[in-house]
Amino acid sequence: MALLRVLLAAAITCAASLAAAQSLEDLVATLPEGSYDDRGAVVAQIAGTGDDRALKVLESLLEGDLEVLDSNGRVVEIRSEGRDDFATDILTGEDYGEVPSRGSSRIRVNNSLRRDIRAAMGTMTLRHPDPARRLAAAQAAFRSPDPDQAELLSEALAAETDPQVAEALSRAVAVAALEGAAPEAAQLEAVAVLSEMGNTEARTILAAAAADAEGPVAEAASDAVRHIDQMQRLWGLAQNVWFGLSLGSVLLLAAIGLAITFGVMGVINMAHGELVMIGAYTTFVVQEAIRSSFPALFDWSLLIAAPLAFAVAGGVGVAIERGVVRFLYGRPLETLLATWGISLMLQQAVRSIFGPNNREVGNPSFMSGAFELGQMTVTWNRLWILVFALAVFAVLLFVLKKTPIGLQMRAVTQNRAMASNMGIRTGWVDAMTFGLGAGIAGLAGVALSQIDNVSPNLGQSYIVDSFMVVVFGGAGNIWGTLAGAFSLGIANKFLEPWTGAVLAKILVLVFIILFIQKRPRGLFAVRGRAVDA
Repeated sequence: MALLRVLLAAAITCAASLAAAQSLEDLVATLPEGSYDDRGAVVAQIAGTGDDRALKVLESLLEGDLEVLDSNGRVVEIRSEGRDDFATDILTGEDYGEVPSRGSSRIRVNNSLRRDIRAAMGTMTLRHPDPARRLAAAQAAFRSPDPDQAELLSEALAAETDPQVAEALSRAVAVAALEGAAPEAAQLEAVAVLSEMGNTEARTILAAAAADAEGPVAEAASDAVRHIDQMQRLWGLAQNVWFGLSLGSVLLLAAIGLAITFGVMGVINMAHGELVMIGAYTTFVVQEAIRSSFPALFDWSLLIAAPLAFAVAGGVGVAIERGVVRFLYGRPLETLLATWGISLMLQQAVRSIFGPNNREVGNPSFMSGAFELGQMTVTWNRLWILVFALAVFAVLLFVLKKTPIGLQMRAVTQNRAMASNMGIRTGWVDAMTFGLGAGIAGLAGVALSQIDNVSPNLGQSYIVDSFMVVVFGGAGNIWGTLAGAFSLGIANKFLEPWTGAVLAKILVLVFIILFIQKRPRGLFAVRGRAVDA
């Protein structure tokens, strides 16, 4: 059988030169003639033409759907609709309409010719000029292993130049070797290839080989299964860490603005989630304007929306501080109730303007899709949100450490009375601080619009988690917010597989309550005369 495959492949290669002189149309016209062996030779020549239509011809011939019309001798594909048969030219697609009874003759195939057709089809796809077609054929051979195709796959692997296709072919060869009666050395090599592959598909194949094979092959397959199990556990841990970092980046964006306002001003801002929502709806409005007027700029929509969301949310934040919060300093309960009322008003305003339903915010092309990292899948939108969160953190750190407004904010944080006596306008600093925190909340809304539903309730999903991050990390300390966000994010993702999402949040909350009993100021306490007092 293997020798027959080799001879057939050689025949197809030789047929390519003959097919150059004989068109696909001429070859298809000769299919009804001669014996099965003659038909097999024509099949090899058809495969050697390199014509894209050849594969469809061979597929129809293999399925027994090719017939010859008695009226004009054309080779057609027959399709049945009810009790009637209709003919379509296999090459041109011309519709010949209904075929009368006994108006056509089927081009017959036997088992030997079927094997020749399958081999020819395999050769066509595995030697196709397009690497994508070759890759698809190799992947199909891996999913549906056929020991009879092992020699053909090996020859294609030897001739392959594309690394990705070659890797897929080596895996297909390995599966075919384990499925068939390949020599022991070939099966051991196949076990090594699949062990290196290391995913669930490979484990299933190797587990079957460990059960069915004997001797060194069974032992090697069992070792490979144990190795894959160990690697999958390690990659599972890495996947949980990645999910935790992804969640942590979202929590960081949602909480960092709250850390600023709460740390500098001591204001419990219950409307912070609605400022996040305003940033998300600003992104929606920007995308709608771009879709209707400048569709070519859609990939730039988030870059356009980010500064606008910062400005809109920051402006709303300054208005809240100047209009309400500044009259309630030193009265935390009244501040909490007032900002909670503002949050309800903002939610209702958004419902009145945009409606209660979710709004669609699309992903730019650079944030769409995912890529494989070992046995782990990483989505581009989550990766870019992590980068964005760290970039916002770095810019905020620069503002606080290297700019006059940052110096004044730190002075007010450490000792408000002394800062006022030194000439710092604490009211102006409060307004700018509240506006900065609100603007960062707007940036969080831009990021969240890519992974969550944009609705009037968007902010309510993150306000409790944001407060937990701030309290755990240390109120007013942005490094504490960074550490708290990523710590809680990773802890959540490690607990969820064991406890479920809701119970995981409850356990994290219980841990924070117990933690602040020992460290009331959080991980990184803010130092200063006023704070220490």
